[in-house]
Amino acid sequence: MEGDMTQIRRWLMPLSWFYGLGVDVRNALFDMGVLPSVSYEIPIINVGNITVGGTGKTPHVEYLIRLLAQRYRVAVLSRGYKRKTKGYILSTTASTMEEIGDEPWQIKQKFPDVYVAVDANRRRGIERLMTDEATKDVEVILLDDAYQHRYVKAGHNILLVDYHRIISDDRLLPAGRLRERPSASSRASTVIVTKCPQHINAMGFRVILSSLNIRPYQQLFFSTFTYETMRQLWGNGTLEPEELRKDNTHVLLLTGIGNPRQMEQDVRKFVQHLSSLAFPDHHYYSRRDADAINTALQELPKPHIIITTEKDAARLQHLDGLTDEVKEHTFVLPIEISIMRNEKDKFDKTINDYVRENKRNS
Repeated sequence: MEGDMTQIRRWLMPLSWFYGLGVDVRNALFDMGVLPSVSYEIPIINVGNITVGGTGKTPHVEYLIRLLAQRYRVAVLSRGYKRKTKGYILSTTASTMEEIGDEPWQIKQKFPDVYVAVDANRRRGIERLMTDEATKDVEVILLDDAYQHRYVKAGHNILLVDYHRIISDDRLLPAGRLRERPSASSRASTVIVTKCPQHINAMGFRVILSSLNIRPYQQLFFSTFTYETMRQLWGNGTLEPEELRKDNTHVLLLTGIGNPRQMEQDVRKFVQHLSSLAFPDHHYYSRRDADAINTALQELPKPHIIITTEKDAARLQHLDGLTDEVKEHTFVLPIEISIMRNEKDKFDKTINDYVRENKRNS
């Protein structure tokens, strides 16, 4: 399949066998009720995956916020990966990335009226959101990356599958990138294949459909990235992506996300000269990284700019050591998702129907 990034380290397969045994035992204990899964009398939508690395969770959570926040009081609950605090925290617009993590910080900055909370203990987080005076009017909770957190039984599970790493072709950790076996997809109400090329044809859709073993009770959707007007990170300037090709601009794509492959392919469509400087997912940039960024831009012919993601912008904004040239030429490229195959209305109805039918006062 086009753009397949699945890589299996076969020499690690024996370790994957032991890892899989542990996962199987854990899931069996939940299935038998030995380990408890708790349901709540409030609509809970879980957006997660069974693959290590980026599948586009944050843009999909943001899509759900835009869909639901016009009608309902929405809360997002995340563990706050790599934050430097512990326990339950209800964020404010003054919360720092170090307090709540980069993705919750990004969501709160973009949606200040939405409750954004972090807690590694999802049950405690849900209960606090439902009972604390500040948030007890919450009507729907979005769980960010809690597909393996089976102590909570979400009413609607959305499983994200990266188009470039279809789970049926992958293997368990550490030989592959799977946290669970592909059969774990059976817990999902909705499966979304993410990061699809915009030109995928009907045969490509059919190949994926046949490989994912979709159950009769599940719905399958496909999503692709769309890119909005770029904004200057240190300044008020804006830039349309299409302008870069006309100006023959040299672009440095600066990312610290799980899988930048699709973004690289998409950016190449509107630039002629692209270089990439990629860091690990959720990377906290250091002074040494600042030096590398300075050098990488300086080595590009002019005119040149840096394009980075919203998630990286949160971490770069307060980084010391960047030159004035870097700050002047760094632009943030907002990413949104689009539901493909003219099925946006169908997807929106699926989510709206679930929330409406499961409201606390239903």
